[in-house]
Amino acid sequence: MAPNRYAGACKTCGDTVPAEGGELRRETDSWAVYHTSCLPAPTPGWHSGLLGSYDCETTGTDPFSARLVSAAFVTSAGDRHEFLVDPGVEIPEGAAAVHGISTEHARAHGVKPEEALERIAALLAEHLGAGAPLIVFNAPFDLTLLEAELERHGLKALRDRVATVAPIVDPLLIDRTLDRYRKGSRTLEAQCGHYGVTIENAHDACADALAALEVAKAQVVRFPELAEASTAELHARQAEWKVAAEEDFAAYRARRGETYVPELGWPVRTR
Repeated sequence: MAPNRYAGACKTCGDTVPAEGGELRRETDSWAVYHTSCLPAPTPGWHSGLLGSYDCETTGTDPFSARLVSAAFVTSAGDRHEFLVDPGVEIPEGAAAVHGISTEHARAHGVKPEEALERIAALLAEHLGAGAPLIVFNAPFDLTLLEAELERHGLKALRDRVATVAPIVDPLLIDRTLDRYRKGSRTLEAQCGHYGVTIENAHDACADALAALEVAKAQVVRFPELAEASTAELHARQAEWKVAAEEDFAAYRARRGETYVPELGWPVRTR
């Protein structure tokens, strides 16, 4: 949740909420301040049902060529599936510095990519096939990489295991769209701080998956319109938001005399 930076009248009781003493919430057409004890009941919606969350750590930043190093799929019901993978290639020092997994460690303790990828795809397909939302922070990276790795190792694509790769909820895209003009970083760690979510070990796939799930739930509280939408509606809106964001960024780069080729496809990129 977001603390109120300035004092204001509580929308529920009318008394003054001191600065940093309550919560600031965005409502339909305005922002409102509440005492913690005066917060309205949670808005019912898809976020109160079963949720899954997926995250991965890799050898690089290009989802089409990077290799999987670790991954995690967790659910709001308490299920946790973690994977350490021997990617079969050297893990660059820069990547290892981020997630802490060296080539030597992956080779000694990781499973073969085919084993991990098949299990990951099966878990995600089962979850999505049941119609449950899947939280993926920066979905076009994680899901594109997964599809590329499945193809690379001759395994069935996720898109061929389910009717559609949906419904996906991408907290990064939601934050950039609904709080567009907020300054500062939009990383998962930064969003955890902004939405009041604790992350214990950033860049650990399981920790990141759990944190992303909690950020998504916090966003629903902050932006009630998310809960009011069905998962199908929210998925479709995010696809539209991604197109608009890419077009806006391309126009911005053009004004600077720079070239930018928009990323096509959400939640999975197309080449």
